[in-house]
Amino acid sequence: MKKILLMLAFAAFTFTAVAQPAGMPAGAAGFWGPRQETIKVWPDGAPNAFTYDVANDPHGDQYQEAILEIYPARNPNGRCIIICPGGGYAVLSMTHEGRDIRTWLNARGFTCCLLQYRMPRGHHEVPLSDVQEAMRIMRGRTDLGITHIGVMGFSAGGHLAASASTLYVDEITRPDFSVLIYPVVSLDRKFVGQGTRNNLLGKDEMWDDKDMKVAEFEEKQMLYHKLLTHYSLQNHINEKTPQAFIAHCSDDKQVPVEHSILYYTRLIDSNVGAEMHIYPKGGHGWGFSSEKWKGKGNDKFAYARMDFEAALERWLENIRTK
Repeated sequence: MKKILLMLAFAAFTFTAVAQPAGMPAGAAGFWGPRQETIKVWPDGAPNAFTYDVANDPHGDQYQEAILEIYPARNPNGRCIIICPGGGYAVLSMTHEGRDIRTWLNARGFTCCLLQYRMPRGHHEVPLSDVQEAMRIMRGRTDLGITHIGVMGFSAGGHLAASASTLYVDEITRPDFSVLIYPVVSLDRKFVGQGTRNNLLGKDEMWDDKDMKVAEFEEKQMLYHKLLTHYSLQNHINEKTPQAFIAHCSDDKQVPVEHSILYYTRLIDSNVGAEMHIYPKGGHGWGFSSEKWKGKGNDKFAYARMDFEAALERWLENIRTK
């Protein structure tokens, strides 16, 4: 009995010895490798913070603060990817367009950062400022050995990732590469649904109030169309735009495949490296994992998942980083 107790005590001591000591910096390497962190993107408050109308918002204050989940790779390759889940700029699909890809990326040496960006509620500059600040944060994480940072986005998150790739303010906020999965690219009314556009820029009644004076109405309409052009991201692609991997399905009714074709074509015209995969069926929102569809029998993208993952892995291995 005494021998068993001694063995248990030794086991407890061994476990305690490899636990992270108090005071060790967040993310420092431990027995199992670097540890996950969850941090505020704006710990001292965002410069463009606004008050959410919690009473009339079905999601309350759920997306009022930008959060960054950092998952370092145990065997890092020097590259980091910031993931922007989709959700029409109204909600965030944090699982099948977020955490489900984390393990896959970590296993391939990528530090993975999942960004819970703030919902704009018509404050169009808010999501972009969040991803740009996330870029600044990760550029400064020299302890993780990061040399290159890319962005990955799905649907409206793809619009945000493409915004980061085309509307960056300096080399710190410019991604080195981008992965765009069924992305929203243009805000043209014939290309994108009213919900995504209104969530980003504000509801139509904000811009079309018939009770306005003529001069005020014309001024608002001019500003609205200027914003539509500004956030139609194909208009900003040039030779400095980061290289991109793009995937979409031809039968996507929510975000037509023309978005991806438009972005890809402009990249090629600007002599920027790009690879695009268009699958015949799969619809919209298929995400990175089939877990979402288990037991439902309606995973329209099941036939192409292995091909998609293999293509993405090959591209990530072979991209040229400047």
